[in-house]
Amino acid sequence: MSVIYVLLAISLVVAIIFFVAFIVSVRQGQYDDAYTPSVRMLFEDELVKTGNEVKSKE
Repeated sequence: MSVIYVLLAISLVVAIIFFVAFIVSVRQGQYDDAYTPSVRMLFEDELVKTGNEVKSKE
């Protein structure tokens, strides 16, 4: 029964370490996307069709 408590404690410590590492990487800007905004202007926007522009297949 004591093995369960030891494994539970170890798993909580490992989970806390990974959570702290994630928070640190987010604050340092690891997941910021610097590439997409620079190439977004190169792609054309898709046209949105309204109900009047849609033709039936008759």
